[in-house]
Amino acid sequence: MGAMTTMGDEEEQAGAVVVIRKYDPETDREGTEAVDRECEVGPAGGMSLHADLLGDPVARIRHSPHHLMLVAETSGPGGRIVGLIRGTVKSVATGKNTHPGASNFANVGYILGLRVAPSHRRMGIALLLVRRLEQWFEVMGAEYAYMATDRSNEASLRLFTGRCGYSKFRTPSLLVHPVHSHRLRPPRRATVLRLAAGDAERLYRRRFAHVEFFPADIGAVLDNAHSRGTFLAIVDDKGDGGYEWRGVEEFLTSPPASWAVASAWDCGGVFRLEVRGASRLRRGAAAATRFLDRAANWLRIPSVPDLFRPFAGWFVYGLGGDGRDAAVAAEALFASIVNMARGAAAAVAVEVAAMDPLRGRIPHWRRLSCAEDLWCMKRLGGGGGGGGHADGWDWVRSVPGSSIFVDPREV
Repeated sequence: MGAMTTMGDEEEQAGAVVVIRKYDPETDREGTEAVDRECEVGPAGGMSLHADLLGDPVARIRHSPHHLMLVAETSGPGGRIVGLIRGTVKSVATGKNTHPGASNFANVGYILGLRVAPSHRRMGIALLLVRRLEQWFEVMGAEYAYMATDRSNEASLRLFTGRCGYSKFRTPSLLVHPVHSHRLRPPRRATVLRLAAGDAERLYRRRFAHVEFFPADIGAVLDNAHSRGTFLAIVDDKGDGGYEWRGVEEFLTSPPASWAVASAWDCGGVFRLEVRGASRLRRGAAAATRFLDRAANWLRIPSVPDLFRPFAGWFVYGLGGDGRDAAVAAEALFASIVNMARGAAAAVAVEVAAMDPLRGRIPHWRRLSCAEDLWCMKRLGGGGGGGGHADGWDWVRSVPGSSIFVDPREV
């Protein structure tokens, strides 16, 4: 616990004395919200994406088993919050199979929401926040730390890969589809079923416990109030849609020819997004598509949702499957969840690994999606014996798997 005792110490960074300490919800909310507002996502002068955490600065980490938010505050009279960082710790699968049917789990720390006010950048505050959060990770027994960023975020990459010792690790894709007034048409060959939470957990644990970042507490994710259910799509060789569900154990013992599973998470109760900086012409054109879609939804006009006011999004997680037509089943699942989100969300997203065989059939809009996200990882020197692998295996240097599990609690 020695690392934690320094989290209130003063540090001088390029002439600015700052204190790094734990976030206090009683006194720090206004200051942290101000920093979040200053640090918009997007190019200056153009359209930018703003996130409203609905008055709860720890909303994006609250549902993880262990979480911490730190703030950087200037010292002395008139001191104010000029930086913040959020982090979580949990146990996840590394993708390293120790023997057939088993997987190796590790404790990992996840960094998100690193912000430094523009007035206090290039003073070393971001580096200080990262190092203090890593200290907490190690106190909590984390063996690795990782973060996600856009490949174009050069400042973030310089910090993490240049100064903090992180390595470029995985490059998943974020695929986003808007929610229209008209319904998407899932492939007719697929039958989509809703699973009970207990059946969903058994299926995930039996078939996906080897997938990278699969959370050990998957049951808590599925039971969370923001989870909107788990769905299974079946594609039989006959293609007559006549599959009959006889329970998860029979499914696992004798699975159909092709299938896919996925779960839905409602992010709207955690945060709202808003695109700012759009021209009147762009706003008007988008509104026209929505009007036509509502008035004549049989035309199936690809309308642009109202992203220029605060909107909710849904996230699809736990996507995976098996069989020759598993991608067809995945398409049916994603389209069904988009239809399910009508009236509740403006867009539905899913993040898939670079080599995921299911990604080719996921309906999405390129303009709203990110073809190549970037995850960076670092092996910590403390908890778990510095990695926990006596054979010298290092997850950071491992070969990517064909799929990845993206925890919706950290979106």
